[in-house]
Amino acid sequence: MNRRELIKTSLAATAVSVISQEVMAQSISQLTPAKLKGKIKHSACRWCYREIPLEELADKAKDMGIASIELLDPSEWDTVIKRGLKCAISNGSKLGITKGFNDIQYHDQLYADYEKLIPMAADTGIKQIICFSGNRGTITDKMGLEHCAKGLDKLVKLAAQYKVTLVMELLNSKVDHGDYMCDNTKWGTALVDKLGSENFKLLYDIYHMQIMEGDVIATIEKYKKYISHFHTGGVPGRHEINETQELNYKAIMQAIVKSGFSGFVAQEFIPTRKNALESLKEGIEICDVI
Repeated sequence: MNRRELIKTSLAATAVSVISQEVMAQSISQLTPAKLKGKIKHSACRWCYREIPLEELADKAKDMGIASIELLDPSEWDTVIKRGLKCAISNGSKLGITKGFNDIQYHDQLYADYEKLIPMAADTGIKQIICFSGNRGTITDKMGLEHCAKGLDKLVKLAAQYKVTLVMELLNSKVDHGDYMCDNTKWGTALVDKLGSENFKLLYDIYHMQIMEGDVIATIEKYKKYISHFHTGGVPGRHEINETQELNYKAIMQAIVKSGFSGFVAQEFIPTRKNALESLKEGIEICDVI
């Protein structure tokens, strides 16, 4: 092959590559509700798209077939509900992730916060509110379990009256949330068992638990009765859930469907594309399994 032929071949390959990328982008951008298979109920976490006005995000999400925008404050609930979407799980106490139920010094504030939130959520049709264990500090896991059960007991009973579920998120303590106590499925399920209520469940964050435990599909199958919500995210980096990371999300979604799960799966990755909504569409397409 001479230099001229090599240049022609290279240009042709480049053209095919560009066309392929354009076709892929067009396929993603044309994703509509009618094309979704309906086995997974899709949600998106607000904080990952905070540069986009909530009104716009809700409208674009609805066009994609997404049924919920979540992790919203009460002041934001109506914005998505008026657009025909749900808030699959609401933000909880302003104390946040690090100051949780494992530390009794926060129990009074947490009770006051959730005592107010639970009836408000119920009145708005929101069925789940997030909560956190808090960081360990000097508290042992055994003592933290006891403290969480004590602090949550009255609130879970209140939640049952309003048909709302309090959901504790499993987070990794290796990369993102150092010292967080509820960082493994075994500890989380022990807390669910201790409370013994259908109104307290776990949020299984696939990204976080891949970092802490791996064995995602087998864990979902084993502990399916404890889980009422899922979050996604690419490992490593917490970016798109496509071929750039190590998890097979189609297989994971098929396992979730097979388990009989009927709740929401929310995209909670940080987009790297300039057009973040293209990444969101791609995530929905990946998770849209038979």
